[in-house]
Order: sequence, then C-alpha cells, then structure tokens
Amino acid sequence: MEYPSKLLEEIIDQISQLPGIGKRTALRLALYLLKQPEEQSESLAHSILKFKKEIKQCRVCHNISDKEVCDICADASRDHRLVCVVEDVRDVMAIENTGEYKGVYHVLGGVISPIEGVSPSDLTIDSLLQRIDNEKINEIILALSATVDGDTTNFYLYKKMGQLDKAPVVSTIARGIAVGEELEYTDEITLARSIHNRVPFEKAIKQNK
Repeated sequence: MEYPSKLLEEIIDQISQLPGIGKRTALRLALYLLKQPEEQSESLAHSILKFKKEIKQCRVCHNISDKEVCDICADASRDHRLVCVVEDVRDVMAIENTGEYKGVYHVLGGVISPIEGVSPSDLTIDSLLQRIDNEKINEIILALSATVDGDTTNFYLYKKMGQLDKAPVVSTIARGIAVGEELEYTDEITLARSIHNRVPFEKAIKQNK
C-alpha cells in the first residue's frame, strides 16, 4: 500500500507490530489519533512511557504490580497456603474476575514449548519451587491452558514438585475447559467451576491415558 506521507507510514509500521493489529487497523488508528487534540496524543504517549518505565513484577508471584509486592500477595485475608499456577498475567485477571478464588498465584511467564524455544529455565519454575520450600503451601493448583504445551508444563511441574521434601498436594482445574482452549478466553462461570471442581493431578493423568 502506498502512503501519502512517510510519517504516516512510520506510525502505521509501529502500530501494526502490536498483536492482532494489521496494516488496515493501524491506518484507522493513526488517522483517528491525527484528528484528536494534541494533548490527547501526548497523554497517550506519556502513559505508555510511564507504564514501560515504572511497572514492576511482584517479587513473590511475578504478577505485574505498581509495588514490589502485588496487592494479592500483600492481602492477609487471602489463603497463602493455596497457590494457583498460571501462564501469564491475563490468566490472573481471568480468574480474579470470577470472584470465586481466594488463594494466591504464581505466574510462570509462559509454558514449556520446544518448538518455540521455551525451556524450563525461561520460566519462573525455580522461584515456584523455592516458594514451596520456604512457605507453608498445602496445595498447588495447576491452571494452565488445555494445550499440548500446557499439559507438558503441568507434567514437568508435577514431577519436580514430587521431588521436594515438602511436596504439596498438586491438583489441576477440571476439564470444563475444552482441549486446546486458552484460559483467558474461557467464560467466568466455566472457569470458576473448573477451579472449584479441580481434581488431583495424578488422577487427571490417568484419565487422559
């Protein structure tokens, strides 16, 4: 596509690098921004830079936060003996939106994926194992997406935790979530039921054989 301006072409190239945004959508957004007051564009740019520079990762669970320890980990009313392991921040938000889960989280930062070049060392698995050693954790809920990579990661974590001196109970969310479905796109009712009806991971392995 030919553009009448190099500046327009540059901003379209930048916007279209965002996930799920093609050139046509980027063009529409660029033209929208052009029509807005300059103050709005400056405010947007300032918010993006501030977010990038000041956002933190919780030193306990690796959720994103404005502080060193996120509000969930700092909440004494939550059940800190119950830890839900998720792939990323979007999954924390999805589970929190159900209003049903009262434990805390551990964000892995992805799942093991040999095809994508993601190994266990690229995730926060060591941090999770340290938490189990140092904290009084009774149960770990594996709440990863029902994909091949998610199942691979679940099994890897299950084996690693089984080697610990203080191995917790390991469960997994019920398969109300369809195979291959990403956790963040699951409706809140199904997700809440999947957590409530979680099953021992060992039992889930046998069911899948």
